Amino acid sequence: MSEADIKGIRADAVTTWFEQNVEGAETPLSFSPIKGGHSNLTYKVEAADGQRFVLRRPPLGAVLATAHDMAREHKIISGVAKSTVPVPPALGLCTDDAVNDAPFYVMRFVDGVVLDHRDVVDKHVPESERSGLGSDVIEILARLHAVDVDAVGLGDLGRKENYLARQLKRWRTQWEKSKTRELEAMETVYDALSGDVPEQIGAGIVHGDYRLGNMLTNSDHRIAAVLDWELCTLGDPLADLGYLLNNWAEPGEEAGPASRGAALAPTVAPGFHTRAELVARYEELTGRDASKIDYYRAFQYWRLAAIVEGVMSRYLKGVMGADADTDAFKAQIDGLADAALDRVRSLGA
Repeated sequence: MSEADIKGIRADAVTTWFEQNVEGAETPLSFSPIKGGHSNLTYKVEAADGQRFVLRRPPLGAVLATAHDMAREHKIISGVAKSTVPVPPALGLCTDDAVNDAPFYVMRFVDGVVLDHRDVVDKHVPESERSGLGSDVIEILARLHAVDVDAVGLGDLGRKENYLARQLKRWRTQWEKSKTRELEAMETVYDALSGDVPEQIGAGIVHGDYRLGNMLTNSDHRIAAVLDWELCTLGDPLADLGYLLNNWAEPGEEAGPASRGAALAPTVAPGFHTRAELVARYEELTGRDASKIDYYRAFQYWRLAAIVEGVMSRYLKGVMGADADTDAFKAQIDGLADAALDRVRSLGA
């Protein structure tokens, strides 16, 4: 693929910016898209001397007003890097749209494998190493939730209180703006969640998309970096635990309700912790009470359905730079909404 064929990259202008802002980046540079995400666009940048970088920019075309804030994402990664949570080193931020038609930021490339599918786990992680990997995942989450946000410069990232109420309002609004059809389960779940919001105890950094598929696993079968911080904010840390559990499918759940149209979850491979073991370990590490975790799981199924609907809507509008299987998206959204409804009904049992 020639540089002229790469949508979202103005190669000459971006190269000039690298020369002026990224120390040691020898030109010429080559650019190639990194597949995987469905929101911000990600590119691998290779310098003439073999150094590798990652460039992140918003989707092509119009986006929701509060989404895809490159300066905010750059700030988050720079702040979290001051803690013991592994993230790719942030190297620079460009807010001048004249360079690449939209803001972007650059990180150091981190070697590792994204475990986004059972087959990838089977290929790269021996069964004997999976328990240790799972321990790493939950321990990093506990460390993230223990970060002193003011000490790392993230105290003004967002409001700390009333996280769930704010999130319900935000994603209900996005659902209404982005939805391509009516889905009764989404309304039913919203009403149920809004009527029984748990009391928030404390506040911390909430990643917003914390799962194995958003991490790089190194050759030692441990987490080298946590990726995709665009949904990060401050709020109720238990929301991250609920989200992780929803994505932590257990063996035998290959055809679960939330997996319709999606790849097989990596943790259906044998050897990983059970959800109950993850919760117990999280409570041990943090001292938090996770007895109401099923509410957070219902919320996260519902929230993710709203997010994926928004992604599908952007694909249909042609602003994501590639075609997509919208039938698969619809199946996944329906599955997530049904899973949220099932979880809500179990809360009232």
